[in-house]
Parts: sequence; C-alpha cells; structure tokens
Amino acid sequence: MQHPSSAALLSAIFAFTLAAAGSLPKGVGPEFASHYKGKEKFFCITNAAIKLSLSQINDNSCDCPDGSDEPGTAACALLDPLSPEQPLSGSVSGTTNVTNALPGFWCANEGHIEEYKGVGGVKCENRCGEIGKEYRRLEEEKRRAMGKAETKRKAMAGEARDLRQRVETKVAELKGEIAALETKKEDLTRKHRKVEQEEKGKVARGGGTGGKLGVLVGLAKARVHELRQILEDVVGQRDELQERVSELEELLTKFKKGYNPNFNDEGVKAAVKSFEDYSAREETGRASKKVVNEDDILSVLQEDSERNGVNWKEFEEGDASVTDIIYNFEAYLPPFARSLLHSTLNFLRIWLITDGILADNPIPGQESTLVRAVRAALEVADRDLTKKTKDLAKEEQDLAQDYGPDDIFRALKNKCISLEAGEYTYEHCWLEKAMQKSKKGHGHSIMGHFKRIQRDFVDDEDRLDGKSLGRGERIVLRYEDGQQCWNGPKRRTDVWLGCSETEEVWRVSEAEKCVYKMVVGTPAACEFAEAAGVRKKDEL
Repeated sequence: MQHPSSAALLSAIFAFTLAAAGSLPKGVGPEFASHYKGKEKFFCITNAAIKLSLSQINDNSCDCPDGSDEPGTAACALLDPLSPEQPLSGSVSGTTNVTNALPGFWCANEGHIEEYKGVGGVKCENRCGEIGKEYRRLEEEKRRAMGKAETKRKAMAGEARDLRQRVETKVAELKGEIAALETKKEDLTRKHRKVEQEEKGKVARGGGTGGKLGVLVGLAKARVHELRQILEDVVGQRDELQERVSELEELLTKFKKGYNPNFNDEGVKAAVKSFEDYSAREETGRASKKVVNEDDILSVLQEDSERNGVNWKEFEEGDASVTDIIYNFEAYLPPFARSLLHSTLNFLRIWLITDGILADNPIPGQESTLVRAVRAALEVADRDLTKKTKDLAKEEQDLAQDYGPDDIFRALKNKCISLEAGEYTYEHCWLEKAMQKSKKGHGHSIMGHFKRIQRDFVDDEDRLDGKSLGRGERIVLRYEDGQQCWNGPKRRTDVWLGCSETEEVWRVSEAEKCVYKMVVGTPAACEFAEAAGVRKKDEL
C-alpha cells in the first residue's frame, strides 16, 4: 500500500507528463480540446480574464464561474444558470448568473482502461447478456399479465354496462308503476270521498254497541286486560327474585356455619356480622309485614266472565237510538211510502251536512263494510306508492353515483378482498368500507366508509413482483369517517389502485396516526391507451 504523500506525488508527475505530452484532461471532448491542449496556462472558456495553472484543472475545486476548470469532477456541479442574477463583489464576472461551458463529462467509451482491470484488480465477467435475458423474461411475463388484465378489464366493463342497463330498466319500470299507482290513488280517493258522503246520508239500524257508554266499556275492558298482563309479569318477577334471595341466604348460612371464627380476617368477620343483622331484621319484618294471599292474586289473574270478575256483557247491550225509533215507525208504512221517506231523509241529511247546518256525528264504532274496504284499498295504494317512490330515488341515486371510468367499479361493488399482515387482517370492500380485523379475537375496527373517487399523482419505484403503482396519475378511493382512534381523529383510508391481473391487496401502511394507505391491484385500474404495434425502446 502506498503512502498518501507518495500517491499525491505520483499523481502530480502523471498529470504533468500528460500535459507535457499534449494529452487532454479527463472529461474533455474533442470540440473543446483547443482550450486545454499545448498551453502552459489555462484560461476559463467563457471568462478568459481568469488565468489558472494546469495543476488546477480537475483538482476538485471549482475556480471558473463556468466550471470549465473541472471537466472530469463534480466540483462545479452546483452551478445553476436558472439562479437569479445577483452582483457578487470581488467576482470577475460580476454576477452569479452562470452557465456551464461544457455540456458534461465526455467519455469516448473505447480504448479506456477500467480501474478493475488494473494490475492486481478484480476480474469481472461480462454479464450483460444474462441480465438482458432476465430482463426480457420479466418484461415478457409482465406483457402476458397485462394482456390477461386487459381481457379481464374488458369483461368487467361489459358486466358494468349490463348492470347499469339493469338499473336504467328498473328506473323506467318504477316510473311506470308510480304513474299507475298515482292514478289508482286518485281514483280511490274520489271513490272514498263519494262513499263517505253517501254513508253520511244513510239512516241505518245500528248493528252493535255504540254511544259513549259502549266506548267507555271497550276502553275499560282493554285497560283491565292490560293491568292483568302487568300483574302477571310482576308476579313472575317476584317469584324469580324470591328464589334468588333464598339461594343466596342458603349460601350465606352455610358460610356462617363453616367459617373459622379464630381466623383474623376483618372482611370475613364483617360479612358474617352483616348477615346476622340482616337475618334479625328479616325475622322482625316477617312478623309485622302484611302478607298478600296467593288466592286473591290468582283470582285477579283469571279472565273476567259471568262467574268471576266483571261481567262485561251486561254493559255491552246498547240503548234504543233514533235509528231504532225510525225503523219502528216505518214498519207501519206501505213500501212506496217507506222508500219515499228514506230518499227524502237521505237528501235532506246530505244537504244539511254539506252546508254545515247539521253536524256529522256518526255512531262511534260503526262503519259500513264498503267504507272500510275502500279506505283499506286507499291505504294499500298509498303504501305501495311511498315504497315505489323510495325505490326510484335509490335507483336514481345509484345512476348518478360516480363508479369510475366506464362505470367499471359497478362490477366490483359489494365484493371484498383481504390481506393478512402481522396481527391483523385488512379487508377492503369495494365502494363500501375498509376494515382492520384482529387475529386474536379483539374485534375489528372500521378504517373508513366510502366517500368518493379521485385521481392523484404518485411516483413509486418499480418492483420485481410487479406490484408497483409506477409513476403518474392513479385512481384513489377515499374512505373516511371510520371508528374514532384512542385520543385521536376518526380513522380514514386512501386506497390506491394499481394495474393487476387479479383483485388483491398488495400492502397496507399507516402514513400518520389513524390515516392508512392501502395499495390494491385490480384490472379496473388498467389503462390501455397505447397504440398497437408501437415498440418501446429496449437498451438491453
């Protein structure tokens, strides 16, 4: 091994010998040879006022503003012609706005002697052919995979078109059904109004109980039934609690009899003393407590009938009404007079009710079968119309939603993919949510709900396995409003999509607290915009 001083001396001698022989410094091309060849001094190319010795060329110190004294080193690599002009005191050029005089390091790439070929150096074999072959093999695999991905994407695009067409067909069908239901509802509304008006003018014999007494009897009967049900539940709860208390008292009694009084545990002694006090209070309370007879409770729980409780039938018999009086009177009339009386009373009653002279006071609890049927049909039509309207709004919202280019993500909606990483399993459900599931049974966390589709720029390094986003604009699915982090914000996830033959989660990382980045491969992210037959440059 040579000493540093000896190495420096040899370098100086070697440089001087080259200069004397008229050789060009390292990194100088033929077009700039005249500035370096056959001279005792060197003048900066664009700043000739600066004179340097030949030893200052390629000495790793930038002395020329244009960098021409360092053609073979990187000492002047920081010179930037885009810097703003600023007068620099003491500078020969008077400004820092400089431009490199040389285009860069020049190498003929032939006839040179590499360092590794020096005496005693390492002999490296030429592996360019092997490396090129492996590169071409990987490129061919990538090309075949992209071909399969393109085929699958076309199939997905066709499926997405079919799904959208189904939704459009469903929307058209719902609009037709809604129009028919609206017409039906209008007809039933008019019919219901007409039947109600006709019923108002009728004077018919009451077919059942009516009046305030009948309503009161019905309410009282329902209330008694409700109270009976509550009492039955309370009795059941009481029996259950009594069983639990008896069981606990038995356990404490055994504990009291079996514990060692000589054992100096204050907690045990206090528990035994409290149980003794409780037992004494219970004995005193039982003597003064009023006990409810079980037979009385059972009699109350029995249903009302003629022999037990309230006989409701006695109160359900209605009193004679005005209708009964009219029918008793018309029984003595001939048929033509009876018909005339009915029509006259009907017309008069409708006219008085319509003009507000007579109040419409129908008998409570009574309604004709026709009115009930028409009203029920109207309610059914109204419910169907409401349901169809909601379905239509849902389908139209689905049509308006962004499903990416060519509606491609319709084919992936409601499908899920997952990746096992460490203690967790990460799951991505397309256009729905992202989840983090624990393998140890600690539940799962929602990492975000789907919000929107965006495009963003990425610069990712290539990978041998092909699972790289590459460089350029990529589709990003935003998932927000996930579960709240402990002492942090709500979780959110950005799902970056890369082109792949199959749907799979490539990797998951936490960019910052509770903000996740999920990289997913899918044929839906492939974009095949290059013209057929265009061959890329391949230097290997």
